[in-house]
Amino acid sequence: MSIQFKLTDEQLQLVSLAREFTRDRIIPVAAEHDRAESFPWPIIQEAAGLGLLNAGIPEAYGGLGLGMLDECLIGEELAYGCMGIYSILMASELGLTPIELAGSEEQKLRWLAPLVMQPKIAAFALSESGNGSDAAAMSTRAVRDGQDWIINGSKMWITNGGLADLTVVFATTEPGGRAKSSVALVVEKDAPGFSTHKIHGKLGQRAAQTAELTFENVRVPAANLLGEVGDGFKIAMRTLDRTRVPVAAGSVGIIRRALDESVRYAKERQAFGRLIGDFQGVSFKLADMKMRLETSRLITWQAAWLVDEGQPHSVPSAIAKAFASQAAFDSAAEAIQVFGGAGYVNDVPVEKLLRDAKLNMIYEGTNEIQRVVIARALLKN
Repeated sequence: MSIQFKLTDEQLQLVSLAREFTRDRIIPVAAEHDRAESFPWPIIQEAAGLGLLNAGIPEAYGGLGLGMLDECLIGEELAYGCMGIYSILMASELGLTPIELAGSEEQKLRWLAPLVMQPKIAAFALSESGNGSDAAAMSTRAVRDGQDWIINGSKMWITNGGLADLTVVFATTEPGGRAKSSVALVVEKDAPGFSTHKIHGKLGQRAAQTAELTFENVRVPAANLLGEVGDGFKIAMRTLDRTRVPVAAGSVGIIRRALDESVRYAKERQAFGRLIGDFQGVSFKLADMKMRLETSRLITWQAAWLVDEGQPHSVPSAIAKAFASQAAFDSAAEAIQVFGGAGYVNDVPVEKLLRDAKLNMIYEGTNEIQRVVIARALLKN
């Protein structure tokens, strides 16, 4: 069968919808939310009304059931306007994915369906302040007590933390037990003993709320356990193998915005009596951005296609995430160079692109961790 690089009519309509929403609703307020570190609830509510929030929830539970490639098409458009705002929607999908992958039918009906009926978001709580990339070394503890689990500990750098209606929390049943004693538990927003603290002063993606989560004898029903004891780490890794792809898609959006802003400026700004785009030093930067854009989009679409086809995608997802996020950072840096001093202040959007792009190289597994995934697969085979 031949390979096709053509989107369906439905996908083109989806791109058009997301692009219009980004142009009309996100771009005009992105800088304001960035400066104020304010959460854009009206935009999230409107996105939900258009079907852009939690879009991957299967039709069986009231969702649109969009595939990974569809989600990446949306992600590129939204991140073009603001990676921070897109991160809110992306992190909600991240929080829902463990339920989709490992939840029972009853759990899916209980948690997924309500997130479609009204604007609600989810969160994914794996990282801790002391173990970052070594996720299996988590210290947050979950102890079985009759028909409940009791959680104690804390999670750090959780996107949507404090605002999410449900949070999938990963914990250990045994100190030092690592993966074999890991569990995944769904904690609802108002659970007694569950508190959050918003993290201020982030470099970028400031429209998205990032928080520290604290659990003090938080009691959740045993029915909130996803899978079995010992499945938690495996569920987390399966989730991240999928959700690294939307991070790559967001990075593609950043590259495209950096290129568009740079091309526009290069066709307007004059120096030495000529448009700066006529100088090879500038034009080569534009060419490099274009190469990064096309390459990043292709490998992102490939990884998304593999997810949708149910084929192994761990390494392609790692490649897409690491390559595209680095390409986004490099393109944003070059865009600032094209703008010169004008690009160094927040009157134009390119300095924000650089700040936003940096986090894509860190969350959902640093780019160094992606290289570990890729290298292990090479050496194993």
